[in-house]
Amino acid sequence: MFKEILAVTALLFSLASHAAVDVNKANAAELDGIQGIGPSLSGKILKERNKGNFKDWPDLMQRVSGVGEKSSVKFSAQGLTVNGSDYKSGAGSDSAKVKPADKPKSSKP
Repeated sequence: MFKEILAVTALLFSLASHAAVDVNKANAAELDGIQGIGPSLSGKILKERNKGNFKDWPDLMQRVSGVGEKSSVKFSAQGLTVNGSDYKSGAGSDSAKVKPADKPKSSKP
């Protein structure tokens, strides 16, 4: 009986850990529950959020050092959202646009 209760509890915990966590509503513990977000990064997120909610993923990436495109993809896959939206690489407002790499110089005169 104890093993069954333990298994059900583990299952519920597993499901809860993949539930959506909105960056504008989450507390430090909920943010820390996202793999890759520790106390330091969650502190930065909460400090910036105190200045105003994040509009979208690009806004989060711009305002919080340590949150870039690669980490946003990982965090989103684990259930982190911004205003209920998952991260979509390359999509979003103008602030999401990354400067294109310099074009290679042509060997032609």
